[in-house]
Amino acid sequence: MSRVLQSAWFPFAALVVSNVFMTFAWYRHLKFKEHQPLWIAIMVSWGIALFEYAIMVPANRYGSGRYSLFQLKLAQEVITLVVFTVFAFLYFNTRPQWNHFAAFLCILAAVGFTFWPGSR
Repeated sequence: MSRVLQSAWFPFAALVVSNVFMTFAWYRHLKFKEHQPLWIAIMVSWGIALFEYAIMVPANRYGSGRYSLFQLKLAQEVITLVVFTVFAFLYFNTRPQWNHFAAFLCILAAVGFTFWPGSR
């Protein structure tokens, strides 16, 4: 196994990349609701999601050798929220409200607790 795959940061970097693909798969079509039939949106989204899975599966497989399942999942949730927030701002020009930030802090606290020393 290469040094990159054994890196402590590889799973998180791969999760970021896979979440970019998944966010586009799930939400890109909303910009084209009036001009794109639903079946085309589904097929395009599945095509994009294929790349997401090709990155997410190795991220979890190699990450599970170093992190617990709970650590991987909660870290993935934070990554998803960060990627989504950037996507919503850049692609839809939407800004989160104060309560969205408060909810994000709660999830960030959950990640902090799951990475608490000795929690593996």
